[in-house]
Amino acid sequence: VQLVESGGGLVQPGGSLRLSCAASGFTFSSYVMSWYRQAPGKGRELVARISSAGGSTNYADSVKGRFTISRDNAKNTVYLQMNSLRPEDTAVYYCHAPSVRCWGQGTQVTVSS
Repeated sequence: VQLVESGGGLVQPGGSLRLSCAASGFTFSSYVMSWYRQAPGKGRELVARISSAGGSTNYADSVKGRFTISRDNAKNTVYLQMNSLRPEDTAVYYCHAPSVRCWGQGTQVTVSS
């Protein structure tokens, strides 16, 4: 079971990034997928969650209206589109499959001018 994130980087405030998480080793289409983040000196927090078929999503209040989680079950990939980024969005972002207890290695997102 493996999750591999990509797409992080340095972006200016107000900019956008799209994170991807490629899954392998389990039946991706059967499971809820989540994105978490951890800022320096803080605990890991849930950012967004998507149901197995993609029809239901949930977001942290801090990212509602700015971030969009989606998935492509044919590609075993979950995405996080992040718009209107703020300095407080700076964190390591992790992909998580709760039911198979798997975490990705994380990808750094830095929002700074």
